[in-house]
Amino acid sequence: MALICSLSNEVPEEPVISLTSKHIFEKRLLEKYIAENGTDPINGDPLSDEQIVPINTAPVQRPRPPTATSIPAILKILQDEWDACMLHSYTLRQQLQMTRQELSYALYQHDAACRVIARQDKEVTAAREALATLKPQAALAAQQPIAPAPVHAPAPAEPARPEPMEVETQLVPIGLSEEVLQQLQQTHVKLTSLRKKRGKEMPEGLPTAQQLKHYTQTSSHPGLHSASLPGILCLDLLPNSKRTVTGGADRNIVVFDKEAEKIVCTLKGHTKKVTNVVAHPNEKTIISASPDSHVRIWDIGEETCKHTLRIHDGPVTGLSLHPTGDYMLSCSADQHWGFSDIGTGKLLCKVADQSVSHGLTCCQFHPDGLIFGTGTSDSLVKIWDFKEQKSAANFPGHSGPISAIAFSENGYYLATSADDEVVKLWDLRKLRNFKTISLDDKYTVRGLTFDNSGHYLAVAGPDVRVYQISKQCDLVVTWDAHTQDSTDVRFGPDVNYVASVSNDRTLKFYAAN
Repeated sequence: MALICSLSNEVPEEPVISLTSKHIFEKRLLEKYIAENGTDPINGDPLSDEQIVPINTAPVQRPRPPTATSIPAILKILQDEWDACMLHSYTLRQQLQMTRQELSYALYQHDAACRVIARQDKEVTAAREALATLKPQAALAAQQPIAPAPVHAPAPAEPARPEPMEVETQLVPIGLSEEVLQQLQQTHVKLTSLRKKRGKEMPEGLPTAQQLKHYTQTSSHPGLHSASLPGILCLDLLPNSKRTVTGGADRNIVVFDKEAEKIVCTLKGHTKKVTNVVAHPNEKTIISASPDSHVRIWDIGEETCKHTLRIHDGPVTGLSLHPTGDYMLSCSADQHWGFSDIGTGKLLCKVADQSVSHGLTCCQFHPDGLIFGTGTSDSLVKIWDFKEQKSAANFPGHSGPISAIAFSENGYYLATSADDEVVKLWDLRKLRNFKTISLDDKYTVRGLTFDNSGHYLAVAGPDVRVYQISKQCDLVVTWDAHTQDSTDVRFGPDVNYVASVSNDRTLKFYAAN
């Protein structure tokens, strides 16, 4: 039997009984009536909330509303349920497809990882076999000079020579002689006069900004360095030939012929990645530096290391060739810079800035050779007077370690970058920042270089960019052909091409089609 509320004559959702009249009521209706009148609705006797007793009953199943009792209403309900079922089925199919794609991608990654592991195992096995082959040869070569020979016997025409002889010592500065200082001064005077004769006019044959905009990638060379330690970290060009020099994370230096599209030689000797390479104008000498604290001077023709210089006590972070071609500048995280003779491999001077306690991150000679710049890990750019061996000017303004510096060929401007997504241009005549080029968000500059006329500046980072040096410093062209960050960039003679390297192990050339 259903309970009926004495007030509404409907089945109550929460039935209660009044102890005074013994009638059944809907709880919410009775509470409202008591709040307004304070009496029982049936007999009028005083009634309070404490005199109401709940009745426990099974949940009431209300009948469908009148709108659901007709055939069209029922069809509408069935249609809505069918639509909801179809939408749910579509969502499930989408989730299934996404799950299948994720599974396929995971299986592809697993297969690729297995292939890489197999290739690395093969390379390790080949390296061990090569090492096992070289050990007996090295022992035999070491024994040959000990073998007795007659005094009058002529030297053999082609002795079996061991690995290239290297001289490595912790170098002690021998000082700058008057002859060296005079040579530097004469070079400075000569280059300054030549630069004034050239003036500020754009050289003949130099492409205009409009022509440079149409430069596109003409070739890409991915096989120069080892795939086991991917990444090409530095680049330089042999100025009078079509050869490039690259240094990689695989600890090797590679000389590559652009026209023949082949490797000329591979130079091995560093024990850590090669972070700096400098090509000498004589086309025969290469200088390299590495975090293994060594600077090496190589002979390309003989493919040998002529000198191994232990100038610094920390990682070597920068290299620069003096305009004479006879000397080089190096800097290190040990806070020192050193000036060395390339021909003899001797250290002439070694200087530290006592005013800072941070390491040096990069260095470069001014085109005239009597001043040079260094960058520090505490975001400061310093200009040094070489003859006085003292800091001549400081350029603050960056935030983060200085990543690259570059002097323009006309000697007026200096470009600097750090981990702050900008490139700053400084006027060396007024010692002030005259232009700040803002880059994209999270844009890390890895390399800066001016062309040999000083009209263009190239920037290497997530892409390769070229700016025209003017009051506005307009962006001329951007290349994003590399699949990973570019690490260095160079202009060819008269900007007839541009070369860049990247962590993706490729050397790319850009030129007019």
